[in-house]
Amino acid sequence: MTGPGDGAGVTGEPRVRRCGPGDVLALRQAVLRPHLTTEEARFATDSDPATAHFCAEDNCGRVVSVASLLNERPPWQEGEGNAWRLRGMATAPEWRGRGAGSAVLAAVFDYVAASGGGLLWCNARLSAVDFYTRAGMATTGEPWEEPVIGPHIAMFTNIRKDKGRFVAQGT
Repeated sequence: MTGPGDGAGVTGEPRVRRCGPGDVLALRQAVLRPHLTTEEARFATDSDPATAHFCAEDNCGRVVSVASLLNERPPWQEGEGNAWRLRGMATAPEWRGRGAGSAVLAAVFDYVAASGGGLLWCNARLSAVDFYTRAGMATTGEPWEEPVIGPHIAMFTNIRKDKGRFVAQGT
């Protein structure tokens, strides 16, 4: 049997779909939380009906990139406003730079836009800042060290409608 990181099926364009929490766990654990068991990599909000999960699959149906999205205001935002938190975004190493992560992030942007837009934010690993910046996100605040996981920085973009289409705007 093949699984995350085995290199099999690295051909063609990834297909992105909404998926369930069980579909994101193995890759999330393997890429982001290898020090935990798969069950320990589960977020408290994973089974919440308001949480949306997205998966990119290779041509054999294996999950190669994942992300979870929930309504949550960032710690720096006060008051009302539509805010979305991106969590647990992970791409299998052999699929990095092949469009799988970008396709998942585009699906997240589309979902936020279809839900009325608003602030999209995440706590990004420093190694992923360039990826998110290319997608239109900007950093805010100072980097910090997340115990066991490594250095992070908060990033955000505003998803808004512009000339009939939704766009991300980091500043």
